Amino acid sequence: MQTVEIPVGCTHERKVELSAGVLPHPRQLKWWADEFKGFIHYGPNTYSGREWGTGFENAALFNPGDLDTGQWCRLMRAAGIRRVILVAKHHEGYCLWQTRYTDHSVASSAWRGGRGDVLQELAASCEKYGLRLGVYLSPADLNQIESPGGSYGNGSEFTERVIPRKVEGRPFKDKRAFTCVVDDYNEYFLNQLFELLTEYGPIYEVWFDGANPRPGTGQSYNENIWYEMIRKLAPDAVIFGGPDARWCGNEGGRTREGEYNVIPLTVAPGSAAWLHDIDAREKNIAGRDRITEETRYFHYWPAETNTSIRQGWFWRNDDEQRVRSADDVFDIYERSVGGNSQFHLNIPPNTLGRFSDRDAEVLLEVGRRIDAVYGVSLLEDGKASVGNVLDGGTETWWQAPAAEATLEVTLPEERTVNRFMIMEAIAHRGERVEEHYLEARVDGSWIRVADGKTVGHKRILRFPQVYADAFRLTITRSRLAPSVAHVSAHYYDEPPKPVVIRRDAEGMITMGVGLSFAWNYHGTADQSQDIHYTLDGTEPSIDSAMYKGPLEMPLGGFIRARAIAGEREGAVSESRTGILRAGWKARDSEGRVEEPARVLDGNIRSHWISKEAAPGTHSLTIDMRREYLISGFTYVPAAPEAFIESYDVMIRRDGESWEPIHRGSFGNIRNDPGPRTVFFDNAFKARYMRLSNLVAPGGLTMVGAAEIEVLGVTGPAEPGNGAG
Repeated sequence: MQTVEIPVGCTHERKVELSAGVLPHPRQLKWWADEFKGFIHYGPNTYSGREWGTGFENAALFNPGDLDTGQWCRLMRAAGIRRVILVAKHHEGYCLWQTRYTDHSVASSAWRGGRGDVLQELAASCEKYGLRLGVYLSPADLNQIESPGGSYGNGSEFTERVIPRKVEGRPFKDKRAFTCVVDDYNEYFLNQLFELLTEYGPIYEVWFDGANPRPGTGQSYNENIWYEMIRKLAPDAVIFGGPDARWCGNEGGRTREGEYNVIPLTVAPGSAAWLHDIDAREKNIAGRDRITEETRYFHYWPAETNTSIRQGWFWRNDDEQRVRSADDVFDIYERSVGGNSQFHLNIPPNTLGRFSDRDAEVLLEVGRRIDAVYGVSLLEDGKASVGNVLDGGTETWWQAPAAEATLEVTLPEERTVNRFMIMEAIAHRGERVEEHYLEARVDGSWIRVADGKTVGHKRILRFPQVYADAFRLTITRSRLAPSVAHVSAHYYDEPPKPVVIRRDAEGMITMGVGLSFAWNYHGTADQSQDIHYTLDGTEPSIDSAMYKGPLEMPLGGFIRARAIAGEREGAVSESRTGILRAGWKARDSEGRVEEPARVLDGNIRSHWISKEAAPGTHSLTIDMRREYLISGFTYVPAAPEAFIESYDVMIRRDGESWEPIHRGSFGNIRNDPGPRTVFFDNAFKARYMRLSNLVAPGGLTMVGAAEIEVLGVTGPAEPGNGAG
């Protein structure tokens, strides 16, 4: 059963055992089988350059021209993606299908003469390429919030209404109807949900986003009625953000060391506010210590790791918007799919309605790597000490006799391995393993190569390559005697590691390769790999400058670097550094100087956080001590405590008044708190830069930053070495 109620009087140990008996629903098993899915953020924001629209987008703005959903599906299929979620309506309320219930849709666009339907074209392409289709329908709707007569938060009464509401000249082929007690907005939402679930073929997932650009409107959602309609109209559909799948807690591709999908709850699923019974951002949401005296239910609620291939959910441009490398995406794939969660990768189409070339190259390479690494098991002809773990399926399993257990697989000869996969029999026996380790037999001796925590659907252990003729898996802790359905071994011919680029307090740039360097500002490069770099924005190659020691860059700049070993090239790393901040000062709107100085200290672990105040009243002023020609700035938030969502930029030269030069926002900064880069439309001479009218996301009352760098202008455009 997907949900288990705990009998009164259970001990803690008995509760732990009960959690191991919670099983996924068949629709969740189908969701698990897909493992890797695509996300499509597309709409007016693609053309306006916004992350969140206004709700008043001009109808002429959305005009794809050469929309090619076949290209999307062909490339996603090649990447190993098996289902795709289209953002049919984002927070601005613009609909990508021919809805009956608003004009804020493709029907008002000149595209296809107002008869275009993105969802219809995607549904046909999914059928052609064998992908399962899902839809994202934003509960928040700026068009309904902000428009005169809009239904969102209008205070209307809850009365009995029939869904779908009939519209003259637009009858439904599906004659089913639902009678429910709802207000105006929930009726509007259900009418659109009915359209999506009945007119676009089988829908396998409905994706609900909890974000709201205008909190505090007083609008409530009748979520249980939504779910009831989905269950009847699309019984195979997993409800994300509802009872079937949950957010992993971030949108940056980060994963937990131990991800549990059987979640302890203090209230019953479906009751008021049960979705908020856990904080998805916490590092541990379902370990033994989270099973308490207050725990009354266990619910199978698997995690999804969602992130974007680009910096931002919508396409902005192909020149400056960062695109993840194939190394990065493949790493997230192994950590998420191989970490008991599903991988949901956003690939935003460009203004032509196609995936850009850079994104396409990454997708093709990731798919090639998945096939090359995981297409065949190196244990296929091995001999296991137990049954049913090498047969390639999950419908059979080895049932261990006790909570601590060991299995061995012997190979006919020595083989090079650096990946080991484990799967539990979750469909029949639940999620049980809590801790385990792996040993390899090398030259007749057992050596420990990897440690892991949860397994669940799948665990991929990664370790330095070994040349071994046997492997031994030892499970040291389980909630009940473990049931292992499958093990396999693999080899990934890893490319050179990404280059880590660091800058010290004196402005010196150092570069190195590997994790040890990443944590050590004074590390040295791996001498088996040469580092080549460029400073002009071009892609580094074997012909580019070779890194031989620290670089002096007092005015900052744009560095691109990659490691090269023989004929193999690593991924390109990028770093945009600002002007050297030695001697700079900072002051906030409360008059403080010590705390604001932390944004200039080069330490992302030290933060400036404002005092509580009304939105838009905070500011932060940076005194650069002399005039520079500046072109933008970089921002690192004070995560997880304080963020800046929107801001104004003002500058001042000595003896002159403040001049406003830029207004902007950091979309989705709280959920994806990575570094952000802002470029001004022009370069300006200034000694002082002020971020003013600072507003925090989600109605928070404090803003903050860990680091702010001011970008200079280097090269011929900058007279006098940057001085005014």
